[in-house]
Amino acid sequence: MADATWITRLDPERDPRARPDGVTVAVKDCIDVEGVTTTAGSPVVAEAVVPATTDAECLAGLRAARARILGKTNLHELCFGATGVNPHYGTPANPIDPRRIPGGSSSGSAVAVAAGEVVVGLGTDTTGSIRTPAAACGVVGLRPTYGVVPVGGVRPLAPSLDTVGVLGRTVEDVVVGATLLDERLGDGHVDASLTVARVRLPDTEPTIDAAIDSALIEAGIEAVDVELPGWPVAHDAAITVLYGEALIVNEGLWRHHRDRLGEDLVERFLLAETIGPAELGEARARREPWRMELAEVLGVHGLIALPSMVTFPPRVGDHVTPPNPACPAISLSGHPAISVPVPSGGLFPASVQLVAPDHHEPRLLATAALIEAAVAADP
Repeated sequence: MADATWITRLDPERDPRARPDGVTVAVKDCIDVEGVTTTAGSPVVAEAVVPATTDAECLAGLRAARARILGKTNLHELCFGATGVNPHYGTPANPIDPRRIPGGSSSGSAVAVAAGEVVVGLGTDTTGSIRTPAAACGVVGLRPTYGVVPVGGVRPLAPSLDTVGVLGRTVEDVVVGATLLDERLGDGHVDASLTVARVRLPDTEPTIDAAIDSALIEAGIEAVDVELPGWPVAHDAAITVLYGEALIVNEGLWRHHRDRLGEDLVERFLLAETIGPAELGEARARREPWRMELAEVLGVHGLIALPSMVTFPPRVGDHVTPPNPACPAISLSGHPAISVPVPSGGLFPASVQLVAPDHHEPRLLATAALIEAAVAADP
């Protein structure tokens, strides 16, 4: 069976912009790379476009550093799904257990990183598309503050939520990638937060909550349980914005080519058709009240800590279609977040999601590094 991680392989040795010892990078195939067709994981899109004439804006730092782009990675079709299962280009094999989903939509970039094929994976995160595959594949994934990384040349899904971010096997690798996106993201001259607001989500597997609590204790971080009463409303609003804007972005494709889309996308677009302009407007209006609620918590505690996924990744074929319930509410707020694997005592690690105030990525990375070091040192 062909490797479903990659849609397009590139030869960095033939790219005069790449340094022989440059950082190796995988680019999600919704991000333009000059000279390569951007498929968004969909044959319909691939057939309708020509190779990109320029790089996406977010690649400027990588090109300046002469990074080695090894190729374009597979993804959930149109970036519209949390499983990473792609009926057209195949499903990237989760390196921990190929029978389990790799998570989506940035599945190929997460798998390329987890398998050690690249140091940095670039992806996009709309309602969890970096944090979910990071958790499923046991790697680190950073969603920066909304709007910090330019999205010119990136195929949209839901423009008011879409964010370009980074995956890496370690926090240090993510720092490297984040610095290439924007040097301010990887500033290392910041102390870790030694207090977090601990949020417990409904239906979280007890093993995952226990693993997160243990990791915070090992790292010497004080966790104070807090309630976020607005979480359910924010989650529902994020999903409404996701579906409503996804249909607007893909209206022509849906109208003329629905018979060529994956069954799961058909299901989502049919649901999206039930969302009217007033409902979409009301969902978008929930952003500011939700940000105010989070600001109160983040004003007292350095960060918020919660699961990146409330369950371990299901088997391919047993997966469900709804988005990962741990991520969309944070996407609605636009705050930066990072997923960090922590030991669970089983085959798959758990993953702690840390959330910071806007533009506090260095604090996220420093705290993630503290947790990573603590769990690595734990016998």
